[in-house]
Amino acid sequence: MIIKNALVYTEDHKFEKKDVRIEDERIAEIAENGQITATDENVIDGEGMYAIPGLVDIHFHGAVGYDFCQASKEELLKIAEYEAKNGILAICPATMSYNEEILGHVMDKAADYKEDTGADLVGINMEGPFINLKKAGAQNPEYIMPADKEMFLRLQERSGGLIKLVDIAPEEKGAMEFIEQCHDKVKISIAHTCSDYDTAREALEKGVGHMTHLYNAMPGINHREPGPIIAALEAGAEVELIADGIHIHPAMVRTTFRIFGADKVILISDSMEATGLLDGDYQLGGQGVTVKGRKAVLTKDPGVIAGSVTNLFDCMKNCVLNMGIPLEDAVLAATENPAESIGVEKDYGRIAVGNYGNLLLLDKDLHIKNIVQKGKIMSI
Repeated sequence: MIIKNALVYTEDHKFEKKDVRIEDERIAEIAENGQITATDENVIDGEGMYAIPGLVDIHFHGAVGYDFCQASKEELLKIAEYEAKNGILAICPATMSYNEEILGHVMDKAADYKEDTGADLVGINMEGPFINLKKAGAQNPEYIMPADKEMFLRLQERSGGLIKLVDIAPEEKGAMEFIEQCHDKVKISIAHTCSDYDTAREALEKGVGHMTHLYNAMPGINHREPGPIIAALEAGAEVELIADGIHIHPAMVRTTFRIFGADKVILISDSMEATGLLDGDYQLGGQGVTVKGRKAVLTKDPGVIAGSVTNLFDCMKNCVLNMGIPLEDAVLAATENPAESIGVEKDYGRIAVGNYGNLLLLDKDLHIKNIVQKGKIMSI
């Protein structure tokens, strides 16, 4: 396959008019416009369109009525198909807080899962249960527990090595020991925490390099108590942002890109099973969720946001059209940054020779016109 005449998002994080040739699922050549000769291959004319990498979501819980932790193999496929049709071609879904028995079944299903169509399952984000009860948010408090290295190792074995991220509240019992013993085995993220600046800084110095859904479920910034956010900033940690327009004010999204730098921001959806569906009653982590007007809240406690109902592509688009983020920065935060965060950037998240031929062609209004997955055009 050849894609000609498009404004291609390059490895320099700029748009340049290039031609791209894909062979055997992977990008074989990227050349100046007009330098790749079309023969009898499939040719897509991308004139007037942007070509960006397929998106990578490293933190979401489900879609189209199905929850990652509860889904059967067939339902996992439905989630993956929805994600792919919305331009998200690699997924690292997140668990909720559960006990080892339930999480073990989740890992077993993920290890056995083989996608026929849809987004590739490239990892698992273990969001719970090693978090702070006081910042549980939509996590089920029944299952929150101290960090347990042996439990993690057993789950990692059952997953076949798929766990790429483990969330932790560093102030909790056993957390620092877990960080010291496991930071070279898995990426560890500060999340659902009451940590102060000093504790967060210690965790970052011991090997934490990631912060989950920045600003949400953690102390804010205060000039006398700077908290974990400033600790992450000073340490050069990468940070997740939910840019659905509900979790974070647009001004804070802009500020985060500015002070952390676009290379440290990872856009996530944190989407749950209502994504792609209408308002109504759903569930997340075994708790009831009510969705109304694009906002998901715990049914028993409407003051608690319970994930989002916005997929990652729409979060990226929202950044550009409604939050003043340059397209180049928003694309970086939804593609290469998340892929690099979980170590899959040699296959996903970049338009580069050797990577999978996963590209989206967008018009000037950022509508998806074509999705190319491993060199094949998807129907959308």
